[in-house]
Amino acid sequence: MQTMQAEGLTSTYGEKTLFDNISFTINENDRIGLIGVNGSGKTSLLNVISRRTSPEKGTITTPNDYTIGYLEQQPALDPTKTIMGAIFEGEQPVFKTIREYELALDRFSNHPEDPKAMDQYTKMQAKMDQEDAWEADSRVKTILTQLKIKNVSQKVSELSGGQQKRVGLAQVLIQHPDLLLLDEPTNHLDLDSVVWLQDFLASYKGAVLLVTHDRYFLDQVTNHIWELSFGNLYHYDGNYQDFVQQKAERVELAKDTEKKNQQLYKKELAWMRTGAKARSTKQKGRINRFHELENKVGNLKTDEDISINLGSQRLGKDVIKFKDVNLTLGDHQILQHFDWLVQAGDRIGITGENGAGKTSLLNVIAQRVPLDSGVLKIGETVKLGYYTQQTEGIDDNKRMISFLSEIAENVTDKDGNKLSVTQLLERFLFPRFMHGTLIRKLSGGEKRRLYLLKILMQQPNVLLLDEPTNDLDIGTLTVLEDYLDNFAGTVITVSHDRYFLDKVADDLLIFHGNGDIQRYTGRFTDYLADTKKQVEVEQQQKKAEKKQQAAEKKQSVTSEKKEKTKLTYAEKLEWDHIDDDLDQLDNQRKEIEKQMTEQAANYQKLAELQKKLDQVKKKIDEKTARWEYLSNYVD
Repeated sequence: MQTMQAEGLTSTYGEKTLFDNISFTINENDRIGLIGVNGSGKTSLLNVISRRTSPEKGTITTPNDYTIGYLEQQPALDPTKTIMGAIFEGEQPVFKTIREYELALDRFSNHPEDPKAMDQYTKMQAKMDQEDAWEADSRVKTILTQLKIKNVSQKVSELSGGQQKRVGLAQVLIQHPDLLLLDEPTNHLDLDSVVWLQDFLASYKGAVLLVTHDRYFLDQVTNHIWELSFGNLYHYDGNYQDFVQQKAERVELAKDTEKKNQQLYKKELAWMRTGAKARSTKQKGRINRFHELENKVGNLKTDEDISINLGSQRLGKDVIKFKDVNLTLGDHQILQHFDWLVQAGDRIGITGENGAGKTSLLNVIAQRVPLDSGVLKIGETVKLGYYTQQTEGIDDNKRMISFLSEIAENVTDKDGNKLSVTQLLERFLFPRFMHGTLIRKLSGGEKRRLYLLKILMQQPNVLLLDEPTNDLDIGTLTVLEDYLDNFAGTVITVSHDRYFLDKVADDLLIFHGNGDIQRYTGRFTDYLADTKKQVEVEQQQKKAEKKQQAAEKKQSVTSEKKEKTKLTYAEKLEWDHIDDDLDQLDNQRKEIEKQMTEQAANYQKLAELQKKLDQVKKKIDEKTARWEYLSNYVD
C-alpha cells in the first residue's frame, strides 16, 4: 500500500499561522475533502504536500516511487506548446515514451525511405507495447472527450483561463499518480463533465485530496473530510453531510469543555488568591494544574458566521424585458427570437453547456454587449450589481480599507443602522489587523470575498451572479444563500453548482447551444431527475420499436421463405458477384486500419479515418446479411 505520512507541519504567512504542528496520513483509496474559510491555508497545505514549497517545520515521508499529480487553481502550462504537448509534458516514464514515439512517428512519416527513421519507429512501437502505453493513449482520448477538449493542436496561449484549467485537469488525470491533489477541480466544468469527474474519482485507484466548494460533489466522492481552522487540522470520517453533523458535535463539546474550564478556573483562582503556598507535594501539584488551566481558558476559537444584512434600494414593477431578441457572437448563435420577462423578486438560475452564451446573456443585461436586433428594456428603478467571474475594479496595490472607503464611508443595513467600513470588513471575516493589508497579499478566495462585499456595499436591487461559487469557501456560500433568500430584489445566477442552484433559484434557463434555451420551473435537481426519466422513457421506446421492427422483419422473412423457392435473375447476378464485393470491402477495412496505425499521433486524421471505418464495417454487415439471405435460395 502506497502511503504518505506527515509529522508536525508548520507554516505561516506574515503574522498569520496557516497550520501549526499538524500531522496526518494519506492511505491508498482515501478520498479526502479539504475545507476551510478563504485564507485559512488550504492551497498552502497542498503546495507543501506537493513539495512546491517547504514547511517551516515538520517532515513528509513517502516511498521512493511515490508519485503526486497536482492541479493548481491556475495551472502553470507552457504557452508555447499545443494542448497535446502540454498534456504529455509530465515527468512520468509513460509520457516520455509517448513523446519519443510521436517524434519517431513524425520522422518516419516524413522520411519513410530513411532506414534509421524506420528502425527508431519500430523500436518505439515495441517500447509502447512493452510499457502498455497504448492504454494511456486510449485513456487520454476518453479524458479529453469527457472534459470537452476538442482541438488538441491549439496553442495553450490561445486558451481562456477556464480552458487552461480543463487542460491542467486532463494532464494530472492522465498521469494517474499515487496521489491526486485537486484545487477546485469543478471550476469551469459543465454539469456533464462534473458528473463524469465525480464517478472517475470515486473509482480512482489511488488517493485523492481535493479542495472544492461543490457540496454535492463532496458527498459523492469523499470518505474523509479535513477541516483547516485557526491553524489546526481536524479529521472527520465520512462525506460532507457526515462532517456537518460531526463538526457541530465537536464545537458543542469544545464549548462545553471551555465552560467547565472557566468555572474550574474561577474556583482555583479564588484559592490562589487566599495566598496558597507550595508547602506540600499535593499543594505544588494543585498550583501547577492551575497554571496549566490558566493557559487553556479563553483560547477557544470557532468559525464566526458572516453576517450580511445590507439594505437595497426600492425596486419597481418593471425590471427586465426581452422582446424578439437576436444575438450572434462570432459563429455562435446565442439568442434567437428570444422573449423573456423578469419581474421583481424573481430567483432565476441559468445553467447549461460551456460556451452556449450564459455569461453573454448577463453581459447583455449589464449593457456590455449590444444586441443584433430586438428590444431590451431595463426598468427605471433597477440598480444592477454584477458579480463577474473575473474580479473587476480592484487595485492590488491598495489597502483593503482604503479601497472600500472609496465606495462608501458607511452603508445602511436592513434595520436602518449605519455600518462603517471597519464593521463591514469584520462581518466578512477580515479581522482588524488585516484591514491595512495590501490587496495583492490576499488569497484568491479572500479577494473574491472582498469583491462580493464591494458589490453588496453598492446596495443593488437586481443581482447578476456569474459562477459565484468559484473560489468562495463553503461558509461564505452558505451565508450568501441565506442573504439571497431574504433579498428583496431580483437575483439572476449563472452556475453549474447543483447545491447552490437548488438553494437560490426556482426558475431555470438551460442553455443547450445555438440559441436553444429551455425553460423549467422548479429546483435544478428536479430538472435533472425529470430529464433522466425522459431519457429512460425514450430509450425504452426505442428498444420497443426495434423489438417490434425485428419481429415484423422476422415474420416477413418467414413468409417470404414459405413463398419463395429460388433466386430471381437479378438476384442470381448479385449472387455471382457478392463474394468479390465482400473481399473488396474487407480490403478497404484493412487499408483504413493500416492508415490509422500510421496516423496514431494525428487525432484529427484519426477521427476522419474512424468515421470511414465505421461506414465500411456497416457495408460489410449489410452485404453479409444479404449473402445469408440469398444463400437460402441457391440451387
